[in-house]
Amino acid sequence: MNAARQLELTFDPAPRDAESLLARLRALGLRDTDRVRLTRNRSVMVSYRRRELRVHRAYLDAPRDVHAAIVRLVQAHRRAVRNEARRAVLAFPVPAESIAAPRPPRRRALSPREARAVARLAEHHAELNARHFEGKLRPIEIRLSGRMRTRLGHYAPAQRGDVAHIAISRRHLFRGGWAGALETLLHEMVHQWQAESGLPLDHRRHFRAKARAVGLALQSEHGTD
Repeated sequence: MNAARQLELTFDPAPRDAESLLARLRALGLRDTDRVRLTRNRSVMVSYRRRELRVHRAYLDAPRDVHAAIVRLVQAHRRAVRNEARRAVLAFPVPAESIAAPRPPRRRALSPREARAVARLAEHHAELNARHFEGKLRPIEIRLSGRMRTRLGHYAPAQRGDVAHIAISRRHLFRGGWAGALETLLHEMVHQWQAESGLPLDHRRHFRAKARAVGLALQSEHGTD
């Protein structure tokens, strides 16, 4: 390494905090920015609003050319320049461990009546699984939802921070009775079958064929997903 390069590294150390990153970016031409805030956002790596630049903290370790791309992304007027800068920024590998895990959804404790209903729904899930799906569906968490106003039930595949689950409307169960709730449960189990079979979650051909096979009336699709 030549002496000039060594001198550059000596006087331009990598930024270690928000202030030193702001100084680096200003040296690269950043203007009209009063503050840099470091984040651990899961999806947005760089954002700018009201003279504040938000940058994922993993970019402290990015090389100068990526920092220069951040400046172009924020300040360039031409869309082509911004798009090129965005690609350069997103090409920097952000370690998975530096991304904050999403907070699990906060749910209130079940009343004794609700807990008994959830246990009974889980038993019916096992029975319907054996009867209609050859016992091949995975055991799944059953939830009661007090937030559903127009829907009767919902199947949610596993997502980061939450497990796969079937939610049944609390109002639907306690006001409409068990017959309707079990029909809704079976409907959502067809969606579970779609997900576990690698099929899209919809109400099209595969859903309709399976719904008929398990004895669901297709009009029961209303209010469920």
